[in-house]
Amino acid sequence: MGFIGWIILGLIAGAIAKAIKPGEQGGGWIATLILGVVGAVLGGWIGSAIFDVGISSFWSLSTWLLAIGGALIVLVIWGFLTRKKA
Repeated sequence: MGFIGWIILGLIAGAIAKAIKPGEQGGGWIATLILGVVGAVLGGWIGSAIFDVGISSFWSLSTWLLAIGGALIVLVIWGFLTRKKA
């Protein structure tokens, strides 16, 4: 998968992750893109380390599940880092 594929996958996975876990996380579509790409990389790493399944093809279901799962993890961590202290 090429660079443009990673960006598209990251943008869509980040948007799906924000739809699954809405909240007060800061950032617009650029932050969503970055979190999605980082999440896709994290999901691919976790998938290949634990399940021996990596991100191989853009249209593979395992690629999308790993990317969305990784984006959710990154989104939760981002939410903890950017939350306002009461």
